[in-house]
Amino acid sequence: MNLVETLSQSALRHPNHSAIIFEGQTFSYSTLETYITKFASGLSKLGIEKGDKVALVVGNSPHFIIALYGALKVGAAVIPVNPLYAPDELVYILTNGDAKAVITLDLFLPLVEKASPILPNIDHFIICETKQENPYEFKNNKLKSFTNVVGLGDQDFKGPKLHDDDLAVILYTSGTTGKPKGAMLTHKNLYSNAMDAGHFLSFSSTEKVIATLPAFHVFCLTVALNAPLMYGATVILVPKFSPKEIFDIIRTYKATVFAGVPTMYNFLYQFPEGKTEDFESIRLCISGGSSLPVALLENFEKKFKVIISEGYGLSEASPVTTFNPLDRPRKAGSIGTNISNVENKVVNALGHEVAVGEVGELIVRGPNIMKGYYNMPEETAMTIRDGWLYTGDLARIDEDGYFYIVDRKKELILVGGYNVYPREVEEVIYNHPDVVECAVIGLPDDNFGESVKAYVVSKNPSLSVETLSEYCKAHLAKYKVPRSIEFIPELPKNATGKILRRALKDSVVQ
Repeated sequence: MNLVETLSQSALRHPNHSAIIFEGQTFSYSTLETYITKFASGLSKLGIEKGDKVALVVGNSPHFIIALYGALKVGAAVIPVNPLYAPDELVYILTNGDAKAVITLDLFLPLVEKASPILPNIDHFIICETKQENPYEFKNNKLKSFTNVVGLGDQDFKGPKLHDDDLAVILYTSGTTGKPKGAMLTHKNLYSNAMDAGHFLSFSSTEKVIATLPAFHVFCLTVALNAPLMYGATVILVPKFSPKEIFDIIRTYKATVFAGVPTMYNFLYQFPEGKTEDFESIRLCISGGSSLPVALLENFEKKFKVIISEGYGLSEASPVTTFNPLDRPRKAGSIGTNISNVENKVVNALGHEVAVGEVGELIVRGPNIMKGYYNMPEETAMTIRDGWLYTGDLARIDEDGYFYIVDRKKELILVGGYNVYPREVEEVIYNHPDVVECAVIGLPDDNFGESVKAYVVSKNPSLSVETLSEYCKAHLAKYKVPRSIEFIPELPKNATGKILRRALKDSVVQ
């Protein structure tokens, strides 16, 4: 089985059921399936064949889903790309990924026209029209209209046979150092993870899932798009996250599932007009992307009377490896237990499993683990060893089989030989009632090797460095207390809202 086949099955079972709701427009499963099939056929007539690479530079819209499933149906491998990337970043990924076609929005035409001369191997730029007035005139023979490609297609197009091990998606990881690496995910990787994650979260056709995370990001791709569509649910696509809009959408459509990153939960919690009853229809909130501060989790659940199930994943694992189970009380601060068919364990530097409660590196294996990095055999060999994916995250496991992320292995701070985990310090700072957000990094120190620095966003202008420092001293060992605290208006974040410690460190350490 694969994602294309399961969506077809959903269309057979629920032809008139709403598959996508987007800005008031509804697509039934039958309509969505027709668009996908015709788009796949149109791609085939343009010369896109099984094994070709198709880049998808599109935000959250029906175009993204139609293009994704249409390209998969024709046997192409899809490269989802952040539409906000700078030209150099975009050119690197399109070149490194050997893209033959690019699907993008008309909003990005100036960027496409600039990039086109230095991308000679791309045969087609397929433009998704968003403006109804003054449509763009396609004078360049490489430019095609998304609508026209759909119009080229046949409704009875079958496509090539897809095999489990065929490449389906190449996801370029944001990587803390060096150029992004393309994680190669197969049809089996994506199908198994969507199936297992959806089952673990008790998805059904009655679900209404809010997809406001960026669609190009693997968290959204699997948890908020592929899994719901596999189970015949309704996906409410939101172009851009806005607390007010999320509350409006929940009330209007009686949404049942919200998936977000910690920053989103923080904005929803801080939104002054948010009320407990706004979340009445929500049965489940899902958090991933980065660790959710315990103080925020508890405050959010108390205010909105809803459970947040925190999980863990990474691009190389399609992405989900753990979630907090729904059939028992969740453990605050934990990323949960193994999802079905996926095994996690914590190991030392020699690859040996450590004792309960000890910190080591989290490694993973299962049908969701990538084939490797595209055209990077050495990096692949370093990351996948004896069938296990080495995540680079430090973790521990408790006696009940619940995992806890301690921190990124590369972000561990060594103060006078003592380990300081940034997340541990952040958890304490988040507990201060005047703190909205914070991030902790290590800086070079002549005496102790490294020192701890905290960047803090506060909602109280009168909160002083001295007051917050004393608060930290009351809750942390002396060597863990930030040597310096800096208040800033906002923290740097990536497209999913994940706080970028690396950007803070790079701004100080040149």
